[in-house]
Amino acid sequence: MIATLREIIERSLQRLAETATTYVPPLLAGLVILLAALLMASVVRLVLLRITKTAWLDRFLLESGLSSMLGRTRPVEAAPLVAGAIYWLILLVGLLTALNAFNTALTTQMVQTVVFLLPKLVTAALILLAGVWLGQFLGRSMLVWAVNEDLPHPRRLAAGVRALVIFVAVVVAADHLNFARSVFLAAFLLVVGGVALACSLAVGLSVHDALKRRFGEPARTGDGQEKSLWNHL
Repeated sequence: MIATLREIIERSLQRLAETATTYVPPLLAGLVILLAALLMASVVRLVLLRITKTAWLDRFLLESGLSSMLGRTRPVEAAPLVAGAIYWLILLVGLLTALNAFNTALTTQMVQTVVFLLPKLVTAALILLAGVWLGQFLGRSMLVWAVNEDLPHPRRLAAGVRALVIFVAVVVAADHLNFARSVFLAAFLLVVGGVALACSLAVGLSVHDALKRRFGEPARTGDGQEKSLWNHL
């Protein structure tokens, strides 16, 4: 009985030692890599905030309207944006390196997935940013045009144009990521079909009113009644 208990304890200690020698050194190496990446990212961000000259980029963000997309009263400064982006990029590289230090199938698959999806995520984010910017620009243009043409509900028209452009950007980004492609494509077709139907009805009603004003002038007939061309249609 004592020999059996001793054998069980020895096997447990052996498995514990094997687990410790397998996972503790990669864990310590990963922690060291993360700390080094955090220190490097902090130093690089501090240096970039002090030496980076981004006056031209600040002017571009202000003149293009990108700084107003965040809804802030003060203009967005480009130096903190650039420094923050590089800071998080260094941290991401450090995290992936730390995960790769374990050298297991799971961590290898995680690193490969992140490396594969990161360019697509960046591209999709840029597509969304461009869509929001273009939606704001076209929305303002629609608002100015609708006010100048004295159209009814100009703000609603501008909001509709902005929402349509942003929706198209979301569809393109989702298609680039291969995320729910059929759902977004069906929604896009429905929206485009609805817009086309609404435009057709609007054009038809406007042409009907124009023709009615053109040919609907009252004409005196023999019985003293006023008749027009539309009475025979």
